[in-house]
Amino acid sequence: MIDLVFGRWSTQVLWVLTHDGRLRFTELEQRIPGLTPKVLTQRLRQLERDGLVSRTYHAEVPPRVEYEATPLAVTLTPVFASIVDWSSAHLSEVLAARAAFDSAES
Repeated sequence: MIDLVFGRWSTQVLWVLTHDGRLRFTELEQRIPGLTPKVLTQRLRQLERDGLVSRTYHAEVPPRVEYEATPLAVTLTPVFASIVDWSSAHLSEVLAARAAFDSAES
């Protein structure tokens, strides 16, 4: 489960969907800089398979597809909130450690 939820891009996709609600593919893509359409498609399919994202297809012209976090995914909100809190409290320490490491390597 750790790999599933905290794998590359999965956390960002789930965070955006739980925070922003139902989104179309392009809206989701725009909210996650650096994420390619191919990888977004892969992440969405995996998260849908695992019951964390639901996909709704609307048979319109042009067709419309929307994605949203499932109730199961919403139960991860406290986990994400804890990570945000931890990051806010400790990011400066991480950045200082990186700077110290990088300067020692030079």
